[in-house]
Amino acid sequence: MNLAFRISSGEVDAAPLPGSLRVNRRLSQWLRFRREGWVEVTSGKVEIGQGILTALAQIVAEELDIPLDRVRMVSATTGTSPDEAVTSGSLSVQESGTALRHACAEAREIFRQAAGTSGKTYWDLADAVDLDREATGKVAPKPFASHRVVGHEAQRLDLPAKIFGEACFIHDLELPGMLHARMVRPGCAGAALESLDAAAASHLPEVVKIVRDGSFVAVIARTESQAQAAAAKLAGAAKWRRTWELPGENAMAAWLKAQDADTRVVDTKAAPESAAVARTMKASFSRPYIAHASLAPSCAIAQLEGPTLRVWTHSQGIYNLRRDLARAFDMAEDRIVVSHVQGAGCYGHNGADDVALDAALLARAAAGRPVRVQWMRDDEFMWEPYGAAMVMRARAALKEGRIVDWNYDVWSNSHNMRPGDPDGVNLLASWYLEKPKQPGPPRAAAQPAGAGDRNAIPLYDLPRSRITSHLIKEMPLRVSALRTLGAYANVFAIESFMDELAAAAQADPIEFRLAHLKDPRAKAVIEAVAKAADWKPGQKGSGTSGRGIGFARYKTLATYVAVIVDLELDRESGRIKVPRAFAAADSGQIINPDGLTNQIEGGIVQSTSWTLHEEVRFDRTGILSQNWDSYPILTMQEAPTVTTVLIDRPSDPPLGAGEASQGPTGAAIANAFAVATGKRIRELPLHPERVKAALA
Repeated sequence: MNLAFRISSGEVDAAPLPGSLRVNRRLSQWLRFRREGWVEVTSGKVEIGQGILTALAQIVAEELDIPLDRVRMVSATTGTSPDEAVTSGSLSVQESGTALRHACAEAREIFRQAAGTSGKTYWDLADAVDLDREATGKVAPKPFASHRVVGHEAQRLDLPAKIFGEACFIHDLELPGMLHARMVRPGCAGAALESLDAAAASHLPEVVKIVRDGSFVAVIARTESQAQAAAAKLAGAAKWRRTWELPGENAMAAWLKAQDADTRVVDTKAAPESAAVARTMKASFSRPYIAHASLAPSCAIAQLEGPTLRVWTHSQGIYNLRRDLARAFDMAEDRIVVSHVQGAGCYGHNGADDVALDAALLARAAAGRPVRVQWMRDDEFMWEPYGAAMVMRARAALKEGRIVDWNYDVWSNSHNMRPGDPDGVNLLASWYLEKPKQPGPPRAAAQPAGAGDRNAIPLYDLPRSRITSHLIKEMPLRVSALRTLGAYANVFAIESFMDELAAAAQADPIEFRLAHLKDPRAKAVIEAVAKAADWKPGQKGSGTSGRGIGFARYKTLATYVAVIVDLELDRESGRIKVPRAFAAADSGQIINPDGLTNQIEGGIVQSTSWTLHEEVRFDRTGILSQNWDSYPILTMQEAPTVTTVLIDRPSDPPLGAGEASQGPTGAAIANAFAVATGKRIRELPLHPERVKAALA
């Protein structure tokens, strides 16, 4: 590439730096040009199967005017990568993509000036141009009309290795001299270790060491199989004291509403109250605790080399993890290096951070050798932080077919107990040490993003409304961030209630929604999905089949999604199947149409699994969901075929999409069931027993 011809100049007035450039201002944190002919790009956002590194690479290639194969995406590592907090909230393109777009635009201008009229390329000037400088925000990115990479499909960078079975996951990583370890934990959270007969396992071949620190117990061995066998022996030689009991599973909704709560009115509109209404309706909805159900249990490797602790992890927030590791070890953060390696499946806060501390604690006992810790399936199901159980209550008044008053309350635990809290250590093992750490306190999150109250504020035009959030700080089960936080449950409740109100107003569900919307982009996605699905106003169910719709704008500020599903019901068994789904999405400027489609369709599949199957089962003594039999998920045969319509708005900013379709899908399934049967289920999931009870 001849820079003298291909790099365009353009300056804009200085403004606050966009995206993550605000807190990661040095260009060298983001870009490193190599004379071998490529640019290394470091983002603080990590690949967790959502295809984000491909989208970011497209943004870089576009702004630098280079082919996509000249871009090398480098996995995030503390100390060298920008600190972009956590890969979560469908914010990667908005935060990291925006930062890279502007960083690359400025780098392009710097190289253009260095090249002058010489015709030299980036690679010719790689050693001569110094990017160790702060971004100014004065260089304008390319206009969308000139884009040739952004907005077009590109092959996912992460898929070939996964498809062809190459070693790409943390579970595949092998280091010289590596030892293996397994954890020994009680049958329930909060139990304390009373006694341990270490001799039961210490004599076994290949066992290197039994480690105990308070109620933290593990075995280190030379082979993984021997570590597993020794841990099983050790578990039988441990005696634990239970310290508390769980509330009854079947009474969770009532339990949540009975607890003390931090109550906040998060949104209100105070139009004059209507003097006379045709009808007032109310309904309550609930969702259970949901597991992340990662296909591969959490895994990490740690090594203590002199004063430096190195950790390899699939954590979604490596800098936050480093902060908690430092507090757990009472050591300086700059002595800890945390590197991201992909894990096999998770959106949210599963056990990845916890197993990293497990490995780090055991590395202290391994005389400088790396220690690999992989949780077992029951470890993952019993000890990961779940998505919180929730209760939602809606009340509305109708007058002349329109909603004139809306009241909505949501009760929920915290939805974010990730590492990085300034007032505590949110890592499991740290609470069981001889000198334990304390977790950070549960906190509410500000709107519009919210947490338990995410998407509790409808996008509909409601003249009078009051939205109230009740944060319950008492947590019977450990909870934290699961994909969408509270949005999935809130959209399920709001959109189910919208269908009930439409029926009361004798209106078609789509026409009822459109009549309550002013946002033209919201209307456009509903109209687009109705067209794609060939929706017929007033269509009825057959008793065993029906159609339903759900709509939302994720967090009220990200992607708009409308979903229609076709539902089939076997009334005898109570089993629901969703053979087909249709979706329309508006994510502003589209970076990679194929990637966006994958995100929308993947969210639909995941939500179908949540809605039909998933709930964490427990009794007063502990977790009953410990394997795939007791925590079933959607099978390949059950997954719906999906038709997706994308509305591209290249002149608008790109919007987060990874968590946008889950809420509308759950609501669409519930609404389709009501259309098919005339019965409304307001408790998730819609499993066969609940379905048969509703039909009876």
